[in-house]
Amino acid sequence: MPTVLPESQTPFDDTVTRVRLRVHGVVQGVGFRPFVYGLATRLGLDGLVGNDSGGVFVEVEGTSAALRAFQQQLVAHPPPLAHIDHVQMDSVPVRGDRGFVIVASARESTQRTLVSPDLCLCADCRRELFDPSDRRYLYPFVNCTNCGPRFTIIRSTPYDRPATTMADFRLCPACQHEYDDPLDRRFHAQPNACPRCGPQVEWRWSEQGELNRRFAGEECAPAGIFTLAQRVLAAGGIIAVKGIGGFHLACDATGDEAVATLRARKGRVDKPFAVMAAGVASVERIAHVDAAELALLTSRERPIVLLRKRPGSVLSALVAPGNDFVGVMLPYTPLHELLFHRGEASCAAHSPRLLVMTSGNRSDEPIVWDNATALSRLAALADAFLLHNRDIQIPCDDSVIRVVGGRELPIRRSRGYAPFPVKLPFAVPPTLAVGGELKATFCLAQGEDAFLSQHIGDMDNLETLDAFTQAVDHMRRLFRIEPAVIACDQHPGYLSARWAKAYAGARPVVEVQHHHAHVAAVMAEHGLDGTQSVIGFSFDGTGYGVDGAIWGGEVLIADYRSFRRAAHLRYVPLPGGDAAVRRPYRTALAHLWAAELGWEEFLPPVRACSATERAVVRRQLETGFNTVPTSSIGRLFDAIAALAGGRQTVTYEAQAAIEFEALLGADPFTVDRAYRFAIDRVDGTLVFDAAPVVAGVVADVQTGVAPGVISARFHLAVAGLIQDLAIALRFDTGLNDVALSGGVFQNVTLLTLAKERLISAGFVVITHRRVPPNDGGLALGQAVIAAGKAAT
Repeated sequence: MPTVLPESQTPFDDTVTRVRLRVHGVVQGVGFRPFVYGLATRLGLDGLVGNDSGGVFVEVEGTSAALRAFQQQLVAHPPPLAHIDHVQMDSVPVRGDRGFVIVASARESTQRTLVSPDLCLCADCRRELFDPSDRRYLYPFVNCTNCGPRFTIIRSTPYDRPATTMADFRLCPACQHEYDDPLDRRFHAQPNACPRCGPQVEWRWSEQGELNRRFAGEECAPAGIFTLAQRVLAAGGIIAVKGIGGFHLACDATGDEAVATLRARKGRVDKPFAVMAAGVASVERIAHVDAAELALLTSRERPIVLLRKRPGSVLSALVAPGNDFVGVMLPYTPLHELLFHRGEASCAAHSPRLLVMTSGNRSDEPIVWDNATALSRLAALADAFLLHNRDIQIPCDDSVIRVVGGRELPIRRSRGYAPFPVKLPFAVPPTLAVGGELKATFCLAQGEDAFLSQHIGDMDNLETLDAFTQAVDHMRRLFRIEPAVIACDQHPGYLSARWAKAYAGARPVVEVQHHHAHVAAVMAEHGLDGTQSVIGFSFDGTGYGVDGAIWGGEVLIADYRSFRRAAHLRYVPLPGGDAAVRRPYRTALAHLWAAELGWEEFLPPVRACSATERAVVRRQLETGFNTVPTSSIGRLFDAIAALAGGRQTVTYEAQAAIEFEALLGADPFTVDRAYRFAIDRVDGTLVFDAAPVVAGVVADVQTGVAPGVISARFHLAVAGLIQDLAIALRFDTGLNDVALSGGVFQNVTLLTLAKERLISAGFVVITHRRVPPNDGGLALGQAVIAAGKAAT
């Protein structure tokens, strides 16, 4: 909350006095200086306002009443996109100024300011975009103080045009007048431009050839590019579109052939694509949207929102196969708006309503963000390129959010949110935490600010590693943080951990256990202080345990400094390691073996595995050769899904579990019973055994119970297990706060059930609202744990 001196402490009397205020928070690039100028002018105050590397500084002088009103309104009614953390105020000598002015920005090497995320097109600029009488009519880079690119074009702070990628675009007289007028909404809007002086779009054909020949001779001047793009999309083409934070690959989301072609070219077999819809009406034709989801869709962040599909819609079944949900977003830049614009009546037939809008990259590589790389790497994927010449300083992929119980559950925190910091409950030394291996993000923290990076990708190739390094260096310079401590995952094979140790040099490296980081992340985002412990459920697919096993079904008694493993799933050998992750039938066979159940031919995973492979797997399980023990709940979900007749092999992470949840249907919990885990206490640790659950599933499969019923009984079993374990550990420890984290809690059905059970048992439950429960949130947990260990 902003902090202002109480009225009784304000250094005011009835004479004219002068005060200096320093305003900290997201106060640059959001119209804060013109807001201060207007407020001071209305109140008859003299003085100045400016940006520096720490935020905004203000000096005002006038009567006591006017100064008090200024102070109150500054905090109570800031610009809509501003976020004030706190205000410092000091008395300074009266200077006798006449009037109020905005002064040049000042740079201070020891200060840092918060940077606004990129902002969606505002209503005022949208009206101008489609107003034939406006000089920015159909200009794809219209923006103002209230909208447009921020984070992705900033090279350094303070946030001024020379410190952005707009530096090379010299303002024309009309734009310069807007930029200089304190009462204009484009006053000091750093990306301000128009068709006369600003960036321009460009059309390029790739080497695909067929559509190039079909549309040879089409008008490719800026005015005709979007009409041509619409015609190419309508013909089933794929276009690489340069947006605000990188490239998208776009195609018609209603055409099976176009979507299938994109999947084949990108090497993306089943993983869902995101969809951009022309407007809310188009969204409602393909998905169910409640009030909270609508508010998120239309918010200034404009994330991809996961919505339940509407059966029988025009959306191609290939967009999100085997999934009840589809990720949908609305246009958030003028360029995207123009892709949907109906324009002339003769062109209306070609204008799309729904487009696949997926990250512009090859499978498993980071998003492409510069023209030269796009023309090289995406040439085999796209038929054409819609380029522009405004450089992207740093890429930022789309955010993905799901709504649970009317509140946000981040799946991917990126555009619209990064690099806005998470406020920590205590100060930390300058720290760089590098996260995990999948869904890579990093956290750069100092004091009470934890700057989580945008989503970068999976750290399994050189391209992602290079993108990760560039992003770290950029944010380090942007926020003027030189890390004194480096934190990483304990897994010795993680590329991120090896990178951290090489990057650290002589600086200390703190290795953080994977599941402890998950629990600490949700604690930190809820502001729990350093003295509080929780019962932390950390359920995911893979995490390196302190005993060298693969953990993933962990219940920890944890604070920021340490943890105790209070409960876990009984170990089951994972035959072939990663091979079992890609082939859930192998994990199912391992769970059958561990439960001492036969591999009967009526079971789907047995049928999916050849006799030869079965013999190999059995030999591995009996001898322990090429197996690793795992306590993973994520792998248990895979196994039960395979036993129930679901996915036997997967092409993307958690595919089996996602499709298993989709089997539940609209009203899954009318089933008569749930499966039950066995719980034993072994040397003071609660060990829960899935063998009775596996046996129950086998019996149900044998008697022909529907897969949806099996899924419901299993979800109820896991929710009941969480409640039972929490009650037992509350008895042991006296703790009543429960934290839920880890990728398994992306399963909204399980998350909702578990919360209901825990709350009914009197627990205080905290879940993720600002950072993802998956590995995209690990870096935050690593940062606060590293600080906690440094304090001991």
